[in-house]
Amino acid sequence: MAEPMRDPLPAPQPDPPARDFGAGPPSAFAPPTPWRRRLHIAGWIVAAMLALLMLMIAWLAVTAPLSRSLKPIAPPSVSLMSADGHLIARRGAIIDRPVAIADLPKHVPQAFMAIEDRRFYSHWGVDPRGVARAAWHNLWSDGSSQGGSTITQQLAKGVFLSSDRTFGRKAREAMIAFWLEAWLTKDQIFERYLSNVYFGDNVYGLRAASLHYFNRQPERLTIPQAAMLAGLLKAPSRLAPTTNLKGARDRAALVTQAMVEAGYISKATRDTLRPARLDLREAPNSTTGTYFADWVLPDARDRAGAVYGAQTVPTTLDWRVQRLAEAAIRRAPLGKAEAALVAMKPDGSVVAMIGGKNYRKSSFNRAVQAKRQPGSTFKLFVYLAAFRAGMTPEDFVEDTPITAGSYRPANHGGKYRGRITLRQAFAASSNVAAVRLTQKVGVDAVIKVARELGVTAPLTEDLSLALGTSEIPLVELAQAYATVAAGAYPVIAHGLPPEEQGWFQRLMSRQRRFSQDQLEMIRDLLSSAANRGTGSAAALRTSTFGKTGTTQDSRDAIFVGYAGGLVTAVWIGNDDNSPLPGGAAGGGVPARIWRNFMAGAINEPAEVAPEEQDSDLVNAIANVTVEAGLGNMSVGIDQDGMSVNIGPNQLRLPIDEPELPPPGPTPSTPPPRIAPTQPADEGVEP
Repeated sequence: MAEPMRDPLPAPQPDPPARDFGAGPPSAFAPPTPWRRRLHIAGWIVAAMLALLMLMIAWLAVTAPLSRSLKPIAPPSVSLMSADGHLIARRGAIIDRPVAIADLPKHVPQAFMAIEDRRFYSHWGVDPRGVARAAWHNLWSDGSSQGGSTITQQLAKGVFLSSDRTFGRKAREAMIAFWLEAWLTKDQIFERYLSNVYFGDNVYGLRAASLHYFNRQPERLTIPQAAMLAGLLKAPSRLAPTTNLKGARDRAALVTQAMVEAGYISKATRDTLRPARLDLREAPNSTTGTYFADWVLPDARDRAGAVYGAQTVPTTLDWRVQRLAEAAIRRAPLGKAEAALVAMKPDGSVVAMIGGKNYRKSSFNRAVQAKRQPGSTFKLFVYLAAFRAGMTPEDFVEDTPITAGSYRPANHGGKYRGRITLRQAFAASSNVAAVRLTQKVGVDAVIKVARELGVTAPLTEDLSLALGTSEIPLVELAQAYATVAAGAYPVIAHGLPPEEQGWFQRLMSRQRRFSQDQLEMIRDLLSSAANRGTGSAAALRTSTFGKTGTTQDSRDAIFVGYAGGLVTAVWIGNDDNSPLPGGAAGGGVPARIWRNFMAGAINEPAEVAPEEQDSDLVNAIANVTVEAGLGNMSVGIDQDGMSVNIGPNQLRLPIDEPELPPPGPTPSTPPPRIAPTQPADEGVEP
């Protein structure tokens, strides 16, 4: 019998919550939903941002030069000032009439837009897409950087603002860009930009640049010519075709490719284009200059930018020291020979520069532009390489003729000293010793040292490198010796105070330091050469370090050294590379110029040497080699005494100053005197 159906049991109900008799009555309003709460928070954030934006706009309106942004643009000029406040040079700009967009061939503005701002006619002064594209490129590129500034922003930065890279300047730049877009047409903005931008060679504006580089009006520019001018804007001083034609043409090729990508010209048209050829029109320079001003001006212009009105740029030059350098060169017995001098602090700050005897007769800067053989001053790198290989100044090297191999250099005058120490070899500037050391450590090791110490000139990869046969600018020699004075490398010569760097730049440009042992050893050798060796004519009362250099047939004579916190290099020679008269050497006139200049520069009174002393014949260390049954023994005699070297051991026998005889008859037999040999300075001999 089936059971009757029953109703299901009701589900158990949860116990009612315990009432909190201490709480107030329940709210009559429903609690806000989560999305409303978020909306309220977002509203407050937007209000705060709008308030901040209004404050920023008010600040920019006060600080940005909006009032003058629509005024005519003043021609820029740069005044170079010495570190102690003297005017070195003032350079005005080469300018011409403004251009009109309507009169230019369409490919001229298209070239500038293709490489600088393709969306110029569609944005409102700032291009967010361009900024995002540049940021993405810079994030993933292998070191090349890309800018996101529009043409309007570049006009605002270049004409109305300083060139500092702070957030405040970028904000004011954007504010001025919006202001220009509101009050000027696109063509007016473009015309102002083209008529005032810097094209290198002290030339401002498209018309002046077109006449300067191609001797034609901008209304007649071809596509390759327009592309080259547009390409200069990235780095006008570095890419100026008068000094870097290959770089300018390579950059122009990138511009024409950008024109293809932007749709301004076809690929077929691009393929038919030939590189632009220069047709220079020289413009008279109404201002006089100096060698230092010519050297530093490109960097000064880049740092100042094409800014509104005149700019004053401080430099590292010391007015007093520069006057002393000019006086030292003027008083030197140079005859028809030319001379150059560069003096810098151990950090590379150039305080004096002489590029020739007379700037008005020749503005060619022989301290920077000329490349001449350094002679034995290059031995600095050879001996540093030897120390890195584990050698010391007390180690021995054979100063005997090289009879093996195809390269057989000789010492100057055919003088050889047998088995001598590295210290003696460096002081006497032995050629064969330097070549033997290079054979031992390897040519590549010597080149590596030279590169690390700042030499960028091409170097020969054979044994003749040891004798300074590769041509190097004088300023690079001074940089290399400055590393020894500073105890760190590399040292880069500069004429403008260094700009403040970010932490990443400081990390990447950090100097490396010499090991203490290597630094002490190379300073030991430089001291020996400057005080008792071939450079003794340069010795000061303060600690003096340096090295002489004389090239084959006395075509170049050099002295490079440092004392009292100042590094100086002096060169004399003829511009046609002909031999100097009288077999001049680095230990002669260059050493005397160095000493006379340095004595005043570091405030040490110079002592006048006797007129009859021929300082071209310097007192080098005399060395006599004796072959003994127990091995080689070398005996060295100098002004301080006698040294006897037996194997690795050295015995020093000082020569005491003779005492004054007591009153009475003069001794019948005078004490014996040892006349030291006086070899002339070194040379690069066949």
